[in-house]
Amino acid sequence: MSTDPAPHGALNLALLRDRNDTAVLRAVRAAADSGTSRVELAARTGLTAQAISKITARLLDEGLLTEAGRERVAGRSGKPRTLLRLVPGSRCALGVEIGRRDLRLLRVDLTGTVTALAEAPTDPGGEPGPTLDLIAAAVRDLTADSAPGHVLGLGVACPGPLDTRDGVLHQVTGMPSWHGLHLREALASRTGLPVLVEKNTTAGVLGGLGPDNRAFVYLGDGLGAGLVLGGHVQRGARTNAGEFGHQCIDPAGPPCACGARGCLEAVCLDALRAGRTADAATALAIGVANLVRLLDVEEVVLGGAALLADPAPYEAAIRAELGDRLPDPHWQHVTLSRATGLAVPRGAAGLALARLFG
Repeated sequence: MSTDPAPHGALNLALLRDRNDTAVLRAVRAAADSGTSRVELAARTGLTAQAISKITARLLDEGLLTEAGRERVAGRSGKPRTLLRLVPGSRCALGVEIGRRDLRLLRVDLTGTVTALAEAPTDPGGEPGPTLDLIAAAVRDLTADSAPGHVLGLGVACPGPLDTRDGVLHQVTGMPSWHGLHLREALASRTGLPVLVEKNTTAGVLGGLGPDNRAFVYLGDGLGAGLVLGGHVQRGARTNAGEFGHQCIDPAGPPCACGARGCLEAVCLDALRAGRTADAATALAIGVANLVRLLDVEEVVLGGAALLADPAPYEAAIRAELGDRLPDPHWQHVTLSRATGLAVPRGAAGLALARLFG
């Protein structure tokens, strides 16, 4: 083992530079279209003027920032300040939502704006290889016009259970042949990109801004929840938090694909298959009320294809259940909102953007 301290010192300097670059890029992004000056960046990041000058010069050279006009500061004399803005198209990120029946892959620019979208059906009962090959082909199509090194990475949102730390799937409900799949490794080898894996519902809660205590409730080809508590995403001890659909609400209820009976997911999907939307809405409302009482969230965001196809019955049932079940609904007010149909893949793409913005 080398005792030369230089490599360790060089690594620390590189990490510090990356952190400082990230802080500056995050501050410029927060300024959005109005732009921000170097003086304001120093104030916002706590970095010295000299450090800001070096960092912004480097980011300008790399094409991530551009100088976008000048502004005078009211009440101050001297030269006007040069404004800096992100160059949205200078880099891109990809996000894919792997569903049990279809997948959606999108490309976003540095502002998170969707610039391309691809969709395809999948076979939940089949081997994962063809689906992974399909994703890799779509990645190549969506990045064909991107310069080398300009694709930040691929975020992957998939049903759980899964371990996001090693990118391995564990007994995914309704996708038996995917059990034990090293998803991150498999897609990285096929695409040549950095790959980040996340549960679909956690990606969904990351797909939009909101209060520090919120839940994203997803009803599509499965049922789950993504959680932000105290301003932090909650993944749990094994990064598998949010198995909301597998709370038992009826011990004598229908069998669930997970092997248990009466899971909320099984009750909802069974009702939907029978055309009983009102029953599915009532069951989901009970589950959401349980969630709110347990975690005291401020907002519940509703998403997923099945729910968004006919949201009114679910929203009405949830509002009624919260009104009946919360001891003081005026004090414990809960905002109910709808996600966009692309919340999950956008949240997945946000994982790759975070490599640049932190």
